[in-house]
Amino acid sequence: MSSPLSRRHFLQSSTSLIALPALESLGFRRFASAAAPAAPPKRLVFLGFGWGITTETWFPDIKQTGKDYKLPEGLKPLARHKADFSIVQGLWNKYSNEGHWGSTMWLTGANRFAEPGQTFHNSISADQVAAAKLGMDTRFASLQLNGSENAEASGHGPGLSMAWDVSGKPIGGHKGPVEAFHRLFSKDTTPIEQQKAMLAQKRSVLDTVMENAKAMQRGLGKNDRAKLDEYFQGIRDIETRLAKDEQWIGVPQPKAPIPQPQEGLAGKEEIKIMYDIIVAAMQTDSTRVLTYRQPVSTLLTSIGIKVAPHDMSHYHSTMGEKLAASQQRDLVQSELLAGLIDKLKTTKEADGSRLFDHVALAYGSNIRTEHNLDNCPTLLTGGGAGIKLGHNLVAPKDTPLCNAWLTLLHSIGVNAERHGDSSGVLKEIVA
Repeated sequence: MSSPLSRRHFLQSSTSLIALPALESLGFRRFASAAAPAAPPKRLVFLGFGWGITTETWFPDIKQTGKDYKLPEGLKPLARHKADFSIVQGLWNKYSNEGHWGSTMWLTGANRFAEPGQTFHNSISADQVAAAKLGMDTRFASLQLNGSENAEASGHGPGLSMAWDVSGKPIGGHKGPVEAFHRLFSKDTTPIEQQKAMLAQKRSVLDTVMENAKAMQRGLGKNDRAKLDEYFQGIRDIETRLAKDEQWIGVPQPKAPIPQPQEGLAGKEEIKIMYDIIVAAMQTDSTRVLTYRQPVSTLLTSIGIKVAPHDMSHYHSTMGEKLAASQQRDLVQSELLAGLIDKLKTTKEADGSRLFDHVALAYGSNIRTEHNLDNCPTLLTGGGAGIKLGHNLVAPKDTPLCNAWLTLLHSIGVNAERHGDSSGVLKEIVA
């Protein structure tokens, strides 16, 4: 039988072709009593921070490649996990030209000037490519988490989160641990029939808007047609979200495996609790794709550093307290990451295996330090990453960062032909 709604089959962009989830409108149904998968699913997590790292004490010696490398000072808190993560050196986004944008283009590799006459352009982020497949059977196709502070104060740059949709438009995120916790685990008390009525009303509005927009297509010039195509893409994105909401009406949200976070957490404690929420989201299979745009400014304040984050990233100019602040920041961030890896290793799946064994996790930034955008700090971990772990890996000169993202996508079963400016998989890291 032919599909009743062919325009919802797939979404396409210049950088990726992604299938839509198994939507009810395409004949699929989800039941609360559906059998659990035979094997734990793959998950993908991106943890991004702004203002870079301390080049001299974060990267391992470039001459000590492979497993027998000396762990640098900035990564010392990760020593107990040394066999289970790899540092990849030499990766960059060749189109990046903004020294204060730590995550805007980090997962896209886009050229902000790619559209003639426009000063900003972006493309789909790697997490959203993954979400199109891994998000089929979960309540949330993906989850975007943000720090509770202003993103630009943490060196992240423009965007509502680290995620960008198939049209290169920003995707909203949840600000702070309390908001994220409620999104995942708070019960919707709206009666089911009222929820259905609200969704039906939204669909009716969308259908009317789509019909009116199609009627406008005739007689439009090339530029206006391009703008209208972008508008149609936005409509399709809304349709996808509505279909996802319909799938989960009446399915109770899982019991939270962690207590509700306290209000007002900031800096180090906020990141620690947000890492707990990330584990809880995967543990309850609420989502399999997550991004977290981490705070830096409040992190510094929370550990007693008075140097401004921007000044800290320019430690080369005066060294002294700026350098000390940068190195202390590295240590605390590594300590927090080590704690997250601990939790991934101790959290058990239904089959008794570790959550860690089914996660591909990338940790890093688009900025190395100061305004330097080459050799993006990149740490990869997780048994689901499909890469060599425990290595100091050095990529050939001018290797796109998106090669690493393409490799991770393949490792979790998303066989995209390309992503961003990728030139192929990163063979140096494949196990």
